[in-house]
Amino acid sequence: MRFLAVDAGDKRTGFAVGDDVLRIATPLEVAEAGTRELVLAAVARIAQSHGPDGIVLGLPLHMDGTESARSAAARELAREITLRTSLPVHLQDERLTSFDAEDRMKQSGRTHGQKKSVRDALAACAILEDFLRHRASDA
Repeated sequence: MRFLAVDAGDKRTGFAVGDDVLRIATPLEVAEAGTRELVLAAVARIAQSHGPDGIVLGLPLHMDGTESARSAAARELAREITLRTSLPVHLQDERLTSFDAEDRMKQSGRTHGQKKSVRDALAACAILEDFLRHRASDA
């Protein structure tokens, strides 16, 4: 199955794709999406062009694993994405994915602005990689 990962932020939303056969995630793009409607439109556009079987959305949790107000917002976004795309949405713990993305870019030689433009797509990759790893171990 092919999946589209979404790392939804307050200003930007990162996207990545991958499948459960190769279990490799590839960054796609970062969309400037400061409102819920812009996020939904970007998800619908990218889902239409990449034809995933499902969507993986980052679920923001506290470091102790408990849910927060942002978790509730992500659950609502998942519901809205399903209504908009008719695709199943899987929630995946996104703790430390931004840190992972930053770590991946340390040796890249990119400027701060260049890093900012890809950080969220790399975070989406980390979310998808975690999801695919857990999916494989559950099989």
